[in-house]
Amino acid sequence: MEDLPVTLGEAILTEPMWLLSWLFLLVGTHFLSLVFMVYKDEQGFRFRWEPLGILGCFFLAGAIMDVIYQEFGYVRLLGLAHIIGWAPIYIYFLVKRKGIGFISLWGKYVHLYLLIAGISLVVDALDTVRYLVGDDASIYLRWQI
Repeated sequence: MEDLPVTLGEAILTEPMWLLSWLFLLVGTHFLSLVFMVYKDEQGFRFRWEPLGILGCFFLAGAIMDVIYQEFGYVRLLGLAHIIGWAPIYIYFLVKRKGIGFISLWGKYVHLYLLIAGISLVVDALDTVRYLVGDDASIYLRWQI
């Protein structure tokens, strides 16, 4: 087996373009939340805290992923970081989505976030289960022939 890159980011950059494109969409969806931090309603300009929650959970998951990478390498267990990190904000939006609605741009964004993050969480859950039942080999360069 080849030596792993020093950082998780370097390992991720070895993935095929289709997977990097998905990761770009995933990261972009999280950072898009910043657009919705300040909004205007009948009372004037207001501040929305939820985007900070999205980014806080995103960075928490990233920190957990770095720890898992350093301890276990580039393995399927990395998905556990998303489950731990994103679960609080994801559950919050699942509970609040009806009240947020789908009419406003914010509502459309929340539903987009739930879709994109939800797909990732399903894949992460499957990867974590696969790791825990014995598929614990490195996934580094798994797409290389």
